[in-house]
Amino acid sequence: MSDGAAARRASPRSQLERCLTGALRAVDAEQATAAALTRDGARLRVAGRAIPDDSELVVLAAGKAAAAMARAVEARAGDRVRSGLVVTKDGHGLPLAQLPVRETAHPVPDARGVGAAQEALALVAGARAEDTLLLLLSGGASALWTAPLPGLELGDLVATTEALLACGADIEEINCVRKHLSLLTGGRLVQEARCNRVEVLAVSDVPGDRVEVIGSGPAAADPTRYADALAVLERRGIEERVPGAVREHLERGVRGERPESLKPGARELARVRHTVIACNADARRAAVESGRSLGLSALDLGEILRGEARVVGRRLAGVARCTVGAGPTLLVAGGETTVTLRGRGRGGRSQELALAAALELRGEPRAALLAAGTDGSDGPTDAAGAFADGGTVARSDQDAAAALAHNDAYGFFDAEGGLLRTGPTQTNVMDLVLVFAG
Repeated sequence: MSDGAAARRASPRSQLERCLTGALRAVDAEQATAAALTRDGARLRVAGRAIPDDSELVVLAAGKAAAAMARAVEARAGDRVRSGLVVTKDGHGLPLAQLPVRETAHPVPDARGVGAAQEALALVAGARAEDTLLLLLSGGASALWTAPLPGLELGDLVATTEALLACGADIEEINCVRKHLSLLTGGRLVQEARCNRVEVLAVSDVPGDRVEVIGSGPAAADPTRYADALAVLERRGIEERVPGAVREHLERGVRGERPESLKPGARELARVRHTVIACNADARRAAVESGRSLGLSALDLGEILRGEARVVGRRLAGVARCTVGAGPTLLVAGGETTVTLRGRGRGGRSQELALAAALELRGEPRAALLAAGTDGSDGPTDAAGAFADGGTVARSDQDAAAALAHNDAYGFFDAEGGLLRTGPTQTNVMDLVLVFAG
């Protein structure tokens, strides 16, 4: 039996999981970092740019893929590393030979993140002019090494982050606010760096792969201002839910009483080069290729995951229903939805999307959907996402609509069996939704 014929007889879930595995393999952060570092004898190149032979590396890695990226640097350029630091999410650390690893909280910062931020600032401030700062960024960085600007306290950042997450703010809005509250964001890290050269390798977890948004742009110009951050709070209706110190800080910034983040054209940017080494488009492309290898007609829908997860889930389920009958088909979508908290259940945006899809697919035997965070963690749970098909609702003894109303997708799928658990994937390129129609 051919591979294609065998795949067509496999369950939709197994086919979708194989496509997800192919997608994750294509955006493996360690492999992507290794590919960006080349050696020709003693000559080291970062993304094709030669590093002077007398320049040592100061390595700063932050994000959910930080340890994997740092491991690639140790393997390829360990003899050139002078100093460094790795900051990653709890449970995402890896044993490294040279670089110290700090695990901190995500998405709500904690005191360990403040300590990590201070360590990072000390490293870049103590570097020599002839050193090269190699900054390895991946999703989650800005939460993992958070330190409040003067006049603010960690509790102010914690409360503001919680309010932003609960109201359904998207990543651009969250990072806009962070860049006006935190010490390392909005280009402030590179302002403190003494190196004449800064190379940034980034695994993108943001729409459009914009370097000023990845990790809240510690080495990038920030086009937003204090007024924009204040507008986010007002637009989301949370200006009275954040601490008074935060509102006062932003208002003083609007009045010009606080220094702005680094702006386009700043002299510090002349020494910085950014390279995005893995992104959602790479994952979608690989998922399509995996689907075609399984004998499916596969189509990349693009970076369309945006807005409320439950709304997007219903829409994609509707697309699946419309596609049924056209032959075995895989549809691939990427991006990042949001969740507005209405209840006290557990879950994440991918699980909530899948639960909304399950309600829409009810009774349709020829359609299925797999929604997952590419980092392996969806919300404050141990699941990467969830699988839903036309029988999901019927298989459960729970009320799916009630679970959705209370944001309890995790509780529903944990009992029903639809959770997808991958563990940390050592990458982070936003979310993927894989849709099957037979």
